[in-house]
Amino acid sequence: MFLLLSSALLLLAIAAGTGIGEMPIPLNTTFFAVTNRLGWTGIELDPIHQSVIWDYRLSRALVAACCGAGLALCGAILQSLLRNALAEPYVLGVSAGASTGAVAIIILGFGAGTMTLSAGAFAGAFAAFLFVALLSDGARAGAGKTILAGVAASQLFNALTAYVVSTSGNAQQARDVMFWLLGSFGGVRWPEFQLALAVVVVGFLVCMYFAKALDAFAFGDDAAASLGIPVDAVRVILFGVTALLTATIVSMVGSIGFVGLVVPHAARFIVGPSHVRLLPTCAVTGAIFMVVADIVSRIILPQQVLPIGVVTALVGVPFFSVILYRSQRVK
Repeated sequence: MFLLLSSALLLLAIAAGTGIGEMPIPLNTTFFAVTNRLGWTGIELDPIHQSVIWDYRLSRALVAACCGAGLALCGAILQSLLRNALAEPYVLGVSAGASTGAVAIIILGFGAGTMTLSAGAFAGAFAAFLFVALLSDGARAGAGKTILAGVAASQLFNALTAYVVSTSGNAQQARDVMFWLLGSFGGVRWPEFQLALAVVVVGFLVCMYFAKALDAFAFGDDAAASLGIPVDAVRVILFGVTALLTATIVSMVGSIGFVGLVVPHAARFIVGPSHVRLLPTCAVTGAIFMVVADIVSRIILPQQVLPIGVVTALVGVPFFSVILYRSQRVK
């Protein structure tokens, strides 16, 4: 019942994200702009309105939904694998690596024009993931050492980013980098949606396949192994999935924090710890959260768009505080 209700809310949020923006467009125009492109109607509309709705707002809302679902899934997986309530997608340093890759493209001109910003961010994200895998012996060294390896990777790549920005960039380049580091859906279109949808769907199916194994991880590695679960293999596969999801999302829209931390806790509070129910709930709830946050980022200041990372943090911190307060009262 909750999934049906939340799915309906997700559709409503996407519709709101498509209809709301800086340019006021009537609701019926928004509706017919979508149905015209789907071939359901043939109403004549202003070409500018048609393009804004289909090519900009709808694709943006759908990418936001995919990114929210992906980050929430990553948070749920990492919190289970690492048995740490504060784990989130960026704990492995993937975000920091992606930032370094993007900075190398923007400021240093790495790739001499043959590599896009997204490709550079993706390469940086996987460099960070390989660094963590090397330090943690492919995540077989245990949850604690994997977290420490992620912290080391984050510090290293953040330091590299700060060094490049402070020594090589001018004021405009530094401003561009900072806006990208805080996340933005401004540059996404249909190709990004197709990539995000494919990666999130594959990642979701892999995670659902290992849902029972994730339940066993809650009792520790030894307990999971005693149930016949190949602990090392499952951990490496799921770490790889979270790294792929995070790297893909960060390479498209930049760093967006707090979604992977807050949403899994909210979903766990609603449906409990069983991953068969938790993972779909995280995906839908994360999608709703991100679409609504994107709407807020566009309308909260007139004629200005806030970085999406600022909105997720401002909304996420009080929401997370409420969850912690209520969980303490339950105990």
